[in-house]
Amino acid sequence: MFLGRRAAKTVASAAASATGRVVARAGYVPCRLASNCLVVAEHNGSVVAPSSLATITAASQVGDVTVLVAGSGSPSAAQHASRVAGVKQVVALSDESLDKGLAENLSSAVIQAVQAAGYTHVLVPSTNFGKNYLPRLSAQLGVSPITDVVEIKDEATFVRPMYAGNALATVKSSQPLKVISVRTTAFDKAEEGSTEAPVEELAVEGTNAGLSEFVSEAVSKSERPDLSSARVVVSGGRGMKNGENFAMLEELADKLGGAVGASRAAVDAGYVPNEYQVGQTGKVVAPDLYIAVGISGAIQHLSGMKDSKTIVAINKDAEAPIFQVADYGLVDDLFKAVPDLQSKI
Repeated sequence: MFLGRRAAKTVASAAASATGRVVARAGYVPCRLASNCLVVAEHNGSVVAPSSLATITAASQVGDVTVLVAGSGSPSAAQHASRVAGVKQVVALSDESLDKGLAENLSSAVIQAVQAAGYTHVLVPSTNFGKNYLPRLSAQLGVSPITDVVEIKDEATFVRPMYAGNALATVKSSQPLKVISVRTTAFDKAEEGSTEAPVEELAVEGTNAGLSEFVSEAVSKSERPDLSSARVVVSGGRGMKNGENFAMLEELADKLGGAVGASRAAVDAGYVPNEYQVGQTGKVVAPDLYIAVGISGAIQHLSGMKDSKTIVAINKDAEAPIFQVADYGLVDDLFKAVPDLQSKI
């Protein structure tokens, strides 16, 4: 069966009240162009994350791009950022207090960078990294954030989804500084260019606010691609009945070189861990191929995957909403259809 688819206080007064002060090291030359964008990069200490590469693409549609790389591992990641096409300048903040992206510390550092160079736009990826400190950053700057931007019309006009992606709002901001989070699946990842942007170090003081402390983290390790950036995603829903049955999806994903995801219903039922969740309150993905198995297609889930290039749905309920967004739909028992599919790959 085939189914087709588819005004605000001034920044200066707020920034001046930020904790600490900025000390520019030799060679740091603040840019003061009409549209000067600061992208706060997410990185692993050596390279910039794909989510930030997409954010750089979005920022380049607004104006000149400066990338801020914070943390003790920032020099290595800054060198990577300097080679990304469209980047005009990279600022490295080598400070251990910024390593884990604690909201209180990072927001203070970003405010000091904004105070030093007078940026007109601050852009962050709409990931857990960005969502963690964006509200605090915006409040301290006295501006209203524009979140989850999927399209940039001009330097003051942006498009963002509403109602779980069922409507798109065009927002025009008159704020002197625009703080924006970018839905990274809506923009291509910036690639390496033929030249390197200058890398400068910026010393910031008072970034360790002492309001929070990093204790520990539990990281799930897997040989499969990261769910947020995988080319193929195989997801299961309540129809999988239990966690053991997800083994067949894992086998299918391994054959396709993909990642395994799940609906909120499957996560809430305890079938799989939280990091598997795809949807409005989970991870937003846009792979080349998305296979939804036993997923009815609640609005919350659709908002996190409907931008996938090709969607395949397997469900025994012919009236399941998932079929309204699927490119290809199979009405069948998943416990028969998935093994048949595996045997032919």
